[in-house]
Amino acid sequence: MKRQQFLQGLLALTATSLASESLGGYTSPNFYRPGLKTSLNAYSFNDLLIKGKITLEELLEFCAARQFDAIDITGYYFKGYPAVPADDIIFGFKRKAHHLGLGISGTGVRNDFTHADPSVRKAHVETVKAWTEVAAKLGAPVLRIFTGLAYPPQSERKQYTEIVAEHISQCLESAKSHGVIIAIQNHHDFIRTGDEVIELLKLIDSPWLGLVLDIGSYHGANPYEDIRKTIPYAVNWQIKEKMFVNDKEQLTDLKKIFDLIKASAYRGYLPIETLGAGDPFKKVPLFLSAVKKAMI
Repeated sequence: MKRQQFLQGLLALTATSLASESLGGYTSPNFYRPGLKTSLNAYSFNDLLIKGKITLEELLEFCAARQFDAIDITGYYFKGYPAVPADDIIFGFKRKAHHLGLGISGTGVRNDFTHADPSVRKAHVETVKAWTEVAAKLGAPVLRIFTGLAYPPQSERKQYTEIVAEHISQCLESAKSHGVIIAIQNHHDFIRTGDEVIELLKLIDSPWLGLVLDIGSYHGANPYEDIRKTIPYAVNWQIKEKMFVNDKEQLTDLKKIFDLIKASAYRGYLPIETLGAGDPFKKVPLFLSAVKKAMI
């Protein structure tokens, strides 16, 4: 078949496929922007997981039943954290997820690169390195880390930023060798604004470093603008039910969020995270439904 004929056939096939997804003005709920996929951040079930009222295997089954594309499973839900799990635990979780048709969109650790004690910071670098290898074994493309708990006065920020950048940089060779992207989360701690995110990422400037864009952790006058300016650095997300404007909590405008996402070059997982009071078995499906509608 000549190239021109092939392309014409491909275009016709695409048109037919799109038409089958949109009949009589109805758009299939599974017809999303190409490349965007749903995931569940396991923190939505934090209380139940910590108290042992739900197992990781049961959480995977819940995700599959609710037709998530993936799960984001933080390291501290594996027994023994911060020690890494045995390979049979890691691979058993990975096998179960695969059998259920779920990807593993990411994992994460607790760390504080602003801690006053250098030995603590050094230990946290080793934790990040160790869990980078766990992420690789899980098949998770991203390892989520924090920057630090301190929010120093402006006069000390440059010094703190250099320390944080140094420790993150010490983790990146391990990230590169295991094929895992290290991603800082804007967690309203050391990093609170879009400009602070950009300042740190530009200082390090590595293809193995990115941002977990937490929409609920920008608390300024215009968090949607902070999101817009930091989307180019996003390698994963935390989509939350509520956001903060001038430190006041309000419901997330999902249309605004997805207008920003669709206008960007981001393709990949969009983990959701529900917080606060209420039964996650009820809250998560409701929020997932709202997110899926906004993705169309």
